[in-house]
Amino acid sequence: MTRGRGYALLAAIVAAVVALSAAIYVGVATDDGTQTRNTRADGRLPNNPAAPASTGTWVGTWSTSPSGAEPGTETAGMADRSVRNVVHTSVGGTSARVTLSNLYGQSPLSITQASIAVAAAAGTPAALSDTMRQLTFNGGPAVVIPPGRQVMSDVVRVVVPPDADVLITTYTPTSSGPVTYHRHARQTSYVAQGNQAQDTTGTPYTEQSDSWRYLTALDVLSNESDGTVVVLGDSLTDGITSTAGANRRWTDVLSERLRAEIAAGRDLPRYSVVNQGISGNRVLTDGLGRPADNPSGLNRFGRDVLERTNAKVVVIDLGVNDILRNPRLADPNAILAGLRTMVGQAHARGMKVVGATLMPFYGHRGYTDPRESVRQQINAEIRAGRVYDAVADFDKALRDPYDPRRLRADYDSGDHLHPSDKGYARMAEEFDLETLKGSAPAEL
Repeated sequence: MTRGRGYALLAAIVAAVVALSAAIYVGVATDDGTQTRNTRADGRLPNNPAAPASTGTWVGTWSTSPSGAEPGTETAGMADRSVRNVVHTSVGGTSARVTLSNLYGQSPLSITQASIAVAAAAGTPAALSDTMRQLTFNGGPAVVIPPGRQVMSDVVRVVVPPDADVLITTYTPTSSGPVTYHRHARQTSYVAQGNQAQDTTGTPYTEQSDSWRYLTALDVLSNESDGTVVVLGDSLTDGITSTAGANRRWTDVLSERLRAEIAAGRDLPRYSVVNQGISGNRVLTDGLGRPADNPSGLNRFGRDVLERTNAKVVVIDLGVNDILRNPRLADPNAILAGLRTMVGQAHARGMKVVGATLMPFYGHRGYTDPRESVRQQINAEIRAGRVYDAVADFDKALRDPYDPRRLRADYDSGDHLHPSDKGYARMAEEFDLETLKGSAPAEL
């Protein structure tokens, strides 16, 4: 063999190894919100036969925040099981892509097959067979996500309807240790033994789950939306007391309102709405663990807000847990400073910020008169326009007119902190859709 041919053979072997490595460790990013888009250096989509021929705008139609490591999955994870997450769309599109996370995993997460399909009906793991699509990652069916990372799939051509359930399934042949999940989904998802990612009948999916696993976002290429409204909040946004499977979180109702008003001809921004609520979330304080379970609003703002697809407006509804879960009396100025820091970060990205007043909690086990005073001080600053660009006065809308310290009885779920379905609907009705217009104010 000549020296020239030897170099050529060596170069071919090296190229093959590099290509194989890229196919396995593809599109990964740290789970701080930095996304790999699986595009070529010239910005065009990769040569993928499933890539869309249509045009439109990429927006988030659904997303959730990873909130921790799922208890009980430390050893086996979801080995040799198919996880079929059920999510509900905000707007429709002609193509889709998903984001999967291994933020809380302790070893590489191997996904050897994944799929997306429109659900055959609400409350079922069965799919409309003609919508079943295999998801790929840099052109291949498998991906390995290192611990602490996330990956975005390739674009797949599929018609995703608005206000519909979508099934996103992942099969993991081996254990990755703790499963990254979002608890309190208020949505039933499903699990099957073995690789059932392409199943459309739903029959193998005999196990139910009230959490979302691995999945953190569904984006669509949309002709009906020009941007995304991101709602950052705690259990009041997570919808913890809303009817499970009914999509009655206040953000669901807000999305329906906005879509209906636009269809009726009202001059409003054509935005999708995504929910980044985590139950128990605080502005200032992380949960335990490393990475932290339930990271503070400040620490997750970049990941969960700034890096959401085509985010135009952020709605912030945080602060109650900083008051209730602080063993000492919370400092209202510290909470307000945290909120203003998030507003500044949003403005730096050109995003408008709508903020909510803190709703009453008299009758809840954590209520004290000094804590009520802190809530009132924070609300006074918000109403005075010294925190946000615009205000959604949820406190005024849901409080009892005869005792403003408490929720009105028919808006109270019964725990004197979280709303009923009627209360969540009232929050969405109170939200002024006109405040979605415009962008961040110019800094002087």
